[in-house]
Amino acid sequence: MRVGLYIHIPFCLSKCPYCDFYSVPYSRLKAQEYTEAVIRNIRHYGGHFDTVYFGGGTPVLLYEHIGEILDAADIAGEAEITVEANPCMCEPRVLEILRSAGVNRLSLGVQSMSERELVFLGRRHTVKQTEDAFRNAVKAGFDNISADMMIGLESQTAAEITYTAEKLAKLGAKHISAYLLKIEEDTPFAKRELTLPDEDSTAELYLHTVRTLERLGFAQYEISSFAFPGCESRHNLKYWRCGEYLGIGAAAHSYYGGKRFCTARDISGFINAPVQKVTVTDEEPGGWEEYAMLKLRLTEGLTFAEAERFGKAEELRRNAAGLPEKLVRTTESGIRLTPEGFLVSNAVIGKIVFG
Repeated sequence: MRVGLYIHIPFCLSKCPYCDFYSVPYSRLKAQEYTEAVIRNIRHYGGHFDTVYFGGGTPVLLYEHIGEILDAADIAGEAEITVEANPCMCEPRVLEILRSAGVNRLSLGVQSMSERELVFLGRRHTVKQTEDAFRNAVKAGFDNISADMMIGLESQTAAEITYTAEKLAKLGAKHISAYLLKIEEDTPFAKRELTLPDEDSTAELYLHTVRTLERLGFAQYEISSFAFPGCESRHNLKYWRCGEYLGIGAAAHSYYGGKRFCTARDISGFINAPVQKVTVTDEEPGGWEEYAMLKLRLTEGLTFAEAERFGKAEELRRNAAGLPEKLVRTTESGIRLTPEGFLVSNAVIGKIVFG
């Protein structure tokens, strides 16, 4: 059976003030040791993979080791292989090495095409470096490039969102992940006095983003994900469709072998263990609640035929019937959330699933 492979690369040159993902300062020695541990674990688990995703952290820092890691895995010939990269680290040589190693999808942490917003977010790159990164990527042979953009920033306007979206489309992005800024505990942003848009203003910025990206040809297929036809993230779709994936590395999560498990946020523990130590978080995943909540994140929604497999079709119809059409669309085949529904997805999905 083909599954996804997620590899967490927990190295960064500096920490963004909004980020709570696990990361540690980069060093060449630690990178080598970490690579050896990743390869050791891939060989231990085995598996045949049709998607591979290097997330972080800043995975592009390990560009010289990506080929070694991929060589250790049994990867399908048509696999989607993604590496996240900061624009300021996308020199031609780096991208050529990644492409030669078999990487065929690049995910650029752009966030904004406004210098003011980049400074606010504490990003290391400039707008020009983003433009150079796209040009270098295309020249290296990448034709599937994703870019992140962030919504709900301090003093952000709809015009700035339009500008970022249009610039990314012009540069050649075929997939955009548009995230609402969330202030996480114990991050520098949580300790600062920020003047962020209120709830209503943030909602309008999100809906403006949806409309703008659709005008530019990016179809929304998940709460925060937009793509040209055929350029959806195959790896991320595994998460939302309850497909199995193996996570390798410190702080990695897995749904593999019928269980959900995770590894500790501890790079030394991962490097020093013969096999990564895991904590099982769910012995029997894939029940109705989990399946429905994940599928309803997608614009394709949840079909009544899928619900019937769990004996929940009538309950699904009944729970959805009382919700405003502005939030939920119900058809003969199933239900899906609207963009307005996605804004309050936790509440809406809870009502649909639990009544």
